[in-house]
Amino acid sequence: MIGKTLWAIAEGYIPGQSTGEGPALESHETLCVLNPNERDASIELTLYFTDREPVGPYRLSVPARRTRHFRFNELKDPAPVPRDTDYASLLRSDLPVIVQHTRLDSRQPALALMTTMAFPGG
Repeated sequence: MIGKTLWAIAEGYIPGQSTGEGPALESHETLCVLNPNERDASIELTLYFTDREPVGPYRLSVPARRTRHFRFNELKDPAPVPRDTDYASLLRSDLPVIVQHTRLDSRQPALALMTTMAFPGG
């Protein structure tokens, strides 16, 4: 089976400003998860910071044989993800999944889009 149960994203930052209008052009970070398994994947996401204790777990799920994109901007429970703050994230899944990280930085009219595979750990 393809995928891993532990993934790390060492870099995270949501700009506090956006020049774009509406959700599509708002500065954001996205966690993209592919679940190729025959059953739903339960995921726990924990955020780590330079100057405070970790926050989490955020509890997420991805249906069997589906993909879901989770915007860090929209995570609220156990706490909203702070803006203008460096963070990293660790994702643990009960099933092997594939994880990608994407950022849209729209602080300037010339938008910047960045995407990278997360680091697989287990």
